[in-house]
Amino acid sequence: MSGGGPASPSCSGAAPLPSDRKREALAAGSPIQPIIKDVGEIYSRLLDHRPVIQGEIRYFVKEFEEKRGLRELRVLENLKNTIFETNEYVLPKCEQAMHDNLNEAFKRLQAANDTIHRLQEKEHEERKLQADKLMGREEKRIAHWEEFMKEQQNKRAEVDEEHRKAMERLKEQYSEMEKELAKYVSF
Repeated sequence: MSGGGPASPSCSGAAPLPSDRKREALAAGSPIQPIIKDVGEIYSRLLDHRPVIQGEIRYFVKEFEEKRGLRELRVLENLKNTIFETNEYVLPKCEQAMHDNLNEAFKRLQAANDTIHRLQEKEHEERKLQADKLMGREEKRIAHWEEFMKEQQNKRAEVDEEHRKAMERLKEQYSEMEKELAKYVSF
């Protein structure tokens, strides 16, 4: 609402335009002048809101800047206090707690590492013992197998020898039977 209508001489601070001068000259001596003046006042009160808006804008800007300035000062002061408190009290406590907890955690990890190392050594020793036992059993099994094979060969040799002797006896027996048979065949 920038006041696009005719401006009245009472509310406009600028010099009147040449067309306005003619109107004023015509209306200066006529009974229309009070009507024009009233219309100008009505226009300025109802339609020309620039003075009111400018006052409201100035008030709003003043209030906003004052409140914002105080609010920002309070926020900055709170931040300063928080940072000071953090630097002076909280940070050293956190550092000390972290140092203590890290030392404790480091000691626990060291103990766990030592325990795991001992367990690994025991497991290695047990595996070595089991491997040694297994090798001993394997050697015994191989020795037992070799002995078994020698025994089998000896038994086979004995069986072969018995078989050979039995064959010789049978040959002798058959040859005697043939001789005896040969005696009976001649009848």
